[in-house]
Amino acid sequence: MKSYLAAAIQMTSLPDLEKNLVQAEELIELARRQGAELITLPENFSFMGEEEDKIAQAEAIAQKSEKFLKTMAQRFQVTILGGGFPVPVDAEKVYNTALLIDPNGQEIARYKKVHLFDVNLPDGNTYRESKTVMAGTTMPQVYNSKELGNLGLSVCYDVRFPELYRHLADKGADVVFIPAAFTAYTGKDHWQILLQARAIENTCYVIAPAQTGQHYAMRQTHGHAMIIDPWGVILADAGDKPGCAIAEISPSRLEQVRRQMPSLQHRVFL
Repeated sequence: MKSYLAAAIQMTSLPDLEKNLVQAEELIELARRQGAELITLPENFSFMGEEEDKIAQAEAIAQKSEKFLKTMAQRFQVTILGGGFPVPVDAEKVYNTALLIDPNGQEIARYKKVHLFDVNLPDGNTYRESKTVMAGTTMPQVYNSKELGNLGLSVCYDVRFPELYRHLADKGADVVFIPAAFTAYTGKDHWQILLQARAIENTCYVIAPAQTGQHYAMRQTHGHAMIIDPWGVILADAGDKPGCAIAEISPSRLEQVRRQMPSLQHRVFL
C-alpha cells in the first residue's frame, strides 16, 4: 500500500439519469485534476427519484450506470466506486448495488446493500426502501489492493450496524467506503458521529461520498461528504454544495494509529 489521494464526491442527483451522469463526470474530472487516484460516488449517484420511477427505469439505469463507471475508470485511469444504483431482480424489485471498478475498467468488487431504510421520521417523511429493494444476503467483501490497501464496501444505512464494519475489520480493511444519501433530518445529528465511530472503533480510514440538497418532492439530504482518518480526525468535508472532499490515505498514519491504539487486538468477545 502506498500513500495516495482519495476523493469523496458530493452530488445533488435528480430523477434524470443523463443529467446525473453529466454531473458525476464533471466531478470525477475535477477530482482527477486534483490528483485523486481513488474516486468514490454517493448512493443514488445516477438516479434519485420516486420509487415507481426508479423501478420503471431500473434496467436502463443499471446498464448505463455500470457502463459509465467502467468508461470513467478507464478514461481517467482511476479506481472508482459507484456507491449505489438499482440492479433489477424482477419487475418489482432491485438490488441497491455498489460497484468498485479498477483503472482497466474491470469490476473488482460488488456489494448488494443488506440493511434497508424503512423509517418514519418526525419531519413527516416516511421511507420504505424495502418496498422496491431486495436486501442483499451476504456480508460485503474486502478487496485487497496492493497499491490502495484493503478496501471494504458498505452503503448508507449500514453505518448504523457496527457488526458489519467489525466484519470488514476482521477481514483486514484499511479503508471503508460509506456512500450515502443521508436524510437532512438524521444527518444533522448522526452522520458525522457515526462515521467517526466507525473509523475509530475499527482503526481504519472512512471515505463517505454523499448526496446533498433538494432532489424531488420532500427528499432532502444532508451533504458533508467526508474522509476521516483512523483516529477519527476529519481530513476533508465537502460542506453542503456539490463538489468533492479530497484527502491523503497514508499507510504510515494507519500503522501509527494501530500501534498507539491496538484495540482490535484486545477484543475479548469474538
